[in-house]
Amino acid sequence: MKRIIGLTGGISTGKTTISNYLAQRYQLPVLDADIYAREAVQPGSPILSEIFQRYGVAVKLPDGTLNRKGLGEIIFNHPDEKQWLEQQIHPYVRDRIQSELDSLIAPTVVLVIPLLFEAEMTDLVTEIWVVSCSPEQQLQRIMERDRVSVEQAQARINNQLPIEEKMAHADVVFDNSSTLEALLKQVDKLGFL
Repeated sequence: MKRIIGLTGGISTGKTTISNYLAQRYQLPVLDADIYAREAVQPGSPILSEIFQRYGVAVKLPDGTLNRKGLGEIIFNHPDEKQWLEQQIHPYVRDRIQSELDSLIAPTVVLVIPLLFEAEMTDLVTEIWVVSCSPEQQLQRIMERDRVSVEQAQARINNQLPIEEKMAHADVVFDNSSTLEALLKQVDKLGFL
Protein backbone atom coordinates (compact mmCIF):
# COMPACT_ATOMS: atom_id res chain seq x y z
CA MET A 1 0.00 0.00 0.00
CA LYS A 2 1.24 3.47 -0.86
CA ARG A 3 2.14 5.73 2.05
CA ILE A 4 0.60 9.14 1.46
CA ILE A 5 1.65 11.81 3.94
CA GLY A 6 -0.62 14.82 4.22
CA LEU A 7 1.62 17.70 5.30
CA THR A 8 -0.31 20.64 6.66
CA GLY A 9 -0.23 23.35 9.31
CA GLY A 10 -1.06 27.00 9.65
CA ILE A 11 -0.01 29.69 7.23
CA SER A 12 3.76 30.40 7.55
CA THR A 13 4.46 27.58 10.01
CA GLY A 14 7.09 25.81 7.86
CA LYS A 15 5.33 23.38 5.51
CA THR A 16 7.49 24.36 2.54
CA THR A 17 10.68 24.00 4.57
CA ILE A 18 9.78 20.43 5.48
CA SER A 19 8.49 19.46 2.04
CA ASN A 20 11.62 20.84 0.34
CA TYR A 21 13.77 18.89 2.80
CA LEU A 22 11.86 15.65 2.20
CA ALA A 23 12.24 16.11 -1.55
CA GLN A 24 15.95 16.98 -1.44
CA ARG A 25 17.22 14.78 1.39
CA TYR A 26 15.01 11.74 0.87
CA GLN A 27 14.01 12.17 -2.80
CA LEU A 28 10.32 11.85 -1.95
CA PRO A 29 7.83 13.04 -4.56
CA VAL A 30 5.99 16.12 -3.29
CA LEU A 31 2.63 17.27 -4.65
CA ASP A 32 1.81 20.82 -3.58
CA ALA A 33 -1.85 21.90 -3.51
CA ASP A 34 -0.79 25.56 -3.79
CA ILE A 35 0.82 24.88 -7.17
CA TYR A 36 -2.39 23.29 -8.45
CA ALA A 37 -4.45 26.16 -7.01
CA ARG A 38 -2.29 28.64 -8.96
CA GLU A 39 -2.63 26.45 -12.05
CA ALA A 40 -6.42 26.59 -11.64
CA VAL A 41 -6.40 30.36 -12.18
CA GLN A 42 -3.99 30.60 -15.10
CA PRO A 43 -5.01 33.00 -17.90
CA GLY A 44 -7.66 31.41 -20.07
CA SER A 45 -8.84 28.94 -17.43
CA PRO A 46 -12.59 28.60 -16.83
CA ILE A 47 -12.10 29.24 -13.11
CA LEU A 48 -10.29 32.52 -13.76
CA SER A 49 -13.10 33.60 -16.07
CA GLU A 50 -15.62 32.89 -13.29
CA ILE A 51 -13.54 34.93 -10.84
CA PHE A 52 -13.32 37.89 -13.23
CA GLN A 53 -17.04 37.66 -13.88
CA ARG A 54 -17.78 37.75 -10.16
CA TYR A 55 -15.31 40.44 -9.02
CA GLY A 56 -14.48 42.43 -12.15
CA VAL A 57 -11.49 44.72 -12.57
CA ALA A 58 -10.71 44.72 -8.84
CA VAL A 59 -9.00 41.34 -9.31
CA LYS A 60 -7.73 41.66 -12.89
CA LEU A 61 -4.26 42.95 -13.68
CA PRO A 62 -3.60 44.84 -16.95
CA ASP A 63 -1.87 41.77 -18.44
CA GLY A 64 -5.00 39.64 -17.88
CA THR A 65 -3.65 37.72 -14.91
CA LEU A 66 -5.20 37.45 -11.47
CA ASN A 67 -4.56 40.24 -8.97
CA ARG A 68 -3.92 37.93 -6.01
CA LYS A 69 -3.59 40.80 -3.55
CA GLY A 70 -6.93 42.25 -4.63
CA LEU A 71 -8.59 38.85 -4.41
CA GLY A 72 -6.99 38.27 -1.02
CA GLU A 73 -8.47 41.50 0.32
CA ILE A 74 -11.92 40.28 -0.71
CA ILE A 75 -11.74 36.72 0.56
CA PHE A 76 -9.91 37.40 3.82
CA ASN A 77 -12.60 39.92 4.79
CA HIS A 78 -15.72 38.15 3.47
CA PRO A 79 -16.22 34.53 4.55
CA ASP A 80 -18.99 33.97 1.99
CA GLU A 81 -16.68 35.02 -0.84
CA LYS A 82 -13.90 32.81 0.49
CA GLN A 83 -16.31 29.88 0.49
CA TRP A 84 -17.40 30.63 -3.09
CA LEU A 85 -13.79 30.79 -4.29
CA GLU A 86 -12.88 27.55 -2.54
CA GLN A 87 -15.85 25.82 -4.18
CA GLN A 88 -14.32 26.75 -7.53
CA ILE A 89 -10.72 25.79 -6.77
CA HIS A 90 -10.79 22.84 -4.36
CA PRO A 91 -12.39 20.34 -6.78
CA TYR A 92 -9.76 21.21 -9.40
CA VAL A 93 -6.94 20.77 -6.86
CA ARG A 94 -8.37 17.44 -5.65
CA ASP A 95 -8.62 16.13 -9.22
CA ARG A 96 -5.04 17.15 -10.02
CA ILE A 97 -3.69 15.53 -6.84
CA GLN A 98 -5.65 12.34 -7.47
CA SER A 99 -4.46 12.19 -11.06
CA GLU A 100 -0.82 12.57 -9.97
CA LEU A 101 -1.23 9.97 -7.21
CA ASP A 102 -2.66 7.51 -9.72
CA SER A 103 0.36 7.92 -11.99
CA LEU A 104 3.11 7.82 -9.32
CA ILE A 105 4.71 4.48 -8.48
CA ALA A 106 6.73 5.72 -5.48
CA PRO A 107 5.95 3.88 -2.22
CA THR A 108 5.81 7.17 -0.28
CA VAL A 109 4.36 10.47 -1.49
CA VAL A 110 4.05 13.79 0.33
CA LEU A 111 0.99 15.94 -0.28
CA VAL A 112 1.41 19.53 0.91
CA ILE A 113 -2.15 20.70 1.48
CA PRO A 114 -2.41 23.82 3.66
CA LEU A 115 -6.21 23.43 3.82
CA LEU A 116 -6.18 19.65 4.25
CA PHE A 117 -9.01 19.74 6.80
CA GLU A 118 -10.86 22.79 5.50
CA ALA A 119 -10.95 21.39 1.93
CA GLU A 120 -11.99 17.97 3.25
CA MET A 121 -9.09 16.17 1.57
CA THR A 122 -8.03 13.96 4.49
CA ASP A 123 -9.39 10.95 2.60
CA LEU A 124 -6.52 11.34 0.12
CA VAL A 125 -3.85 10.60 2.75
CA THR A 126 -2.82 7.68 4.95
CA GLU A 127 -1.31 9.87 7.67
CA ILE A 128 -1.30 13.52 8.69
CA TRP A 129 1.72 15.62 9.62
CA VAL A 130 1.17 19.08 11.10
CA VAL A 131 3.79 21.83 11.35
CA SER A 132 3.27 24.38 14.12
CA CYS A 133 5.00 27.34 15.69
CA SER A 134 4.08 29.93 18.28
CA PRO A 135 1.28 32.37 17.36
CA GLU A 136 3.74 35.26 17.69
CA GLN A 137 6.20 33.66 15.27
CA GLN A 138 3.45 32.85 12.83
CA LEU A 139 2.22 36.45 12.83
CA GLN A 140 5.75 37.81 12.39
CA ARG A 141 6.54 35.40 9.53
CA ILE A 142 3.38 36.32 7.63
CA MET A 143 4.04 40.05 8.07
CA GLU A 144 7.62 39.66 6.81
CA ARG A 145 6.85 37.27 3.95
CA ASP A 146 3.72 38.98 2.63
CA ARG A 147 4.57 42.54 3.73
CA VAL A 148 1.22 43.02 5.43
CA SER A 149 0.01 44.68 8.62
CA VAL A 150 -0.65 42.88 11.90
CA GLU A 151 -4.38 43.05 11.18
CA GLN A 152 -3.99 41.60 7.69
CA ALA A 153 -1.73 38.83 8.97
CA GLN A 154 -4.17 37.99 11.77
CA ALA A 155 -7.06 37.88 9.27
CA ARG A 156 -5.15 35.25 7.27
CA ILE A 157 -4.55 33.16 10.38
CA ASN A 158 -8.20 33.49 11.40
CA ASN A 159 -9.30 32.23 7.96
CA GLN A 160 -7.84 28.80 8.70
CA LEU A 161 -8.80 26.11 11.16
CA PRO A 162 -7.01 26.78 14.48
CA ILE A 163 -3.65 25.00 14.59
CA GLU A 164 -4.68 23.25 17.83
CA GLU A 165 -7.51 21.51 15.97
CA LYS A 166 -5.15 20.40 13.21
CA MET A 167 -2.67 19.11 15.79
CA ALA A 168 -5.44 17.13 17.52
CA HIS A 169 -5.93 15.11 14.31
CA ALA A 170 -2.24 14.69 13.49
CA ASP A 171 -0.22 11.51 13.44
CA VAL A 172 2.97 13.59 13.69
CA VAL A 173 3.40 17.17 14.95
CA PHE A 174 6.51 19.23 14.22
CA ASP A 175 7.41 22.19 16.43
CA ASN A 176 8.95 24.91 14.25
CA SER A 177 9.46 27.48 16.98
CA SER A 178 13.20 26.95 17.30
CA THR A 179 15.97 26.70 14.68
CA LEU A 180 15.92 25.22 11.20
CA GLU A 181 18.34 22.54 12.40
CA ALA A 182 15.99 21.59 15.24
CA LEU A 183 13.06 21.32 12.82
CA LEU A 184 14.93 19.10 10.36
CA LYS A 185 16.15 16.87 13.20
CA GLN A 186 12.51 16.19 14.04
CA VAL A 187 11.98 15.01 10.47
CA ASP A 188 15.12 12.84 10.55
CA LYS A 189 14.11 11.28 13.88
CA LEU A 190 11.12 9.65 12.22
CA GLY A 191 13.69 7.24 10.78
CA PHE A 192 11.22 5.77 8.32
CA LEU A 193 13.13 6.43 5.12
